[in-house]
Amino acid sequence: MKLNRKLLAQVRAATRTLMRKGPAGTGAVIHEAMKNATAIQRAAMRDMAVVMPAVPALADLPFTNRDTLPGKFIDGSYTNEAGSRDYKLYVPSTYTGEPVPLLVMLHGCTQDPEDFAKGTGMNALAEEMAFLVLYPAQSKGANPSRCWNWFNAVDQQRGQGEPSIIAGMTNTVMARHAVDAGQVYVAGLSAGGAMATIMGTLYPDLYAAVGVHSGLPFASASDLPSALAAMKGEFRRAEAPGSALPIIVFHGDQDTTVHPSNGEELVAQVARELRRRPAVEPGRVPDGHAYTRTVHRHDDGTVHAEHWVVHGAGHAWFGGNALGSYTDGRGPDASREMLRFFRTRR
Repeated sequence: MKLNRKLLAQVRAATRTLMRKGPAGTGAVIHEAMKNATAIQRAAMRDMAVVMPAVPALADLPFTNRDTLPGKFIDGSYTNEAGSRDYKLYVPSTYTGEPVPLLVMLHGCTQDPEDFAKGTGMNALAEEMAFLVLYPAQSKGANPSRCWNWFNAVDQQRGQGEPSIIAGMTNTVMARHAVDAGQVYVAGLSAGGAMATIMGTLYPDLYAAVGVHSGLPFASASDLPSALAAMKGEFRRAEAPGSALPIIVFHGDQDTTVHPSNGEELVAQVARELRRRPAVEPGRVPDGHAYTRTVHRHDDGTVHAEHWVVHGAGHAWFGGNALGSYTDGRGPDASREMLRFFRTRR
């Protein structure tokens, strides 16, 4: 299933027709385009050449994959002038009140915090490594498919739109819990990955590093038609303000929902600041996917960017649990690799 020119032309034509109807037509544009995007996403998942493992009974799962963990999964809500969003915060049983890292996880379209937590297994890793996990929840009122609105101009600016809500939510959790302010990170999948890029770009004073799984570059689209084009690989190249944060990127080379060139551009934006030749490291997960890991370093040898291209893989969180949506258990373990990358950066 591929995003094609015919679909893009249809969306653009519908946009022009509905926009001529004035403000009343704008909501119809958004609703119709997001229905198309959701249909594309679901069809792409059906067509992925990935054999998903059978879901075992919960009693047969190891501790790290169980749905029930000893920590607290807390409901919350945050409101500012840009709007309100709910969230879930996982506080592991290993949290003792001493400052710990905080990871902000942004789900993809059609997902929610509970689904994303199950699929990525991040709460189990929080138990193991003692960190907090914040899952902002996109609302259907803001987007019918629960996609973060990474393609809107207002949602690509500091202090406005959804970035201001996510940043405010992050600061609220930091104020209410003991968090090491030098170890706050943001990561996401698909639309959440695109929004993670925006958050790291706009708030480098808040986040120390970024993780992007199957996402898109900063300001790669300006509306829904250009968003669909960007997902196909026809993205807008925008100049990101300031210096790029350390970033780790995962993308399947058979992703038919978000073209792999988006991951390449994400890393290229960071690598333009570096002069050293990157190291290319091929690998394979036992009984799983082969991958190529490209590592970009500063002159002093410290790693600034990692790009994992997973061969034969589509639009899914690698190493994820089949209890959640959009996961591929054949690896590599994106959650654990992101945490390894994050924990060395302040």
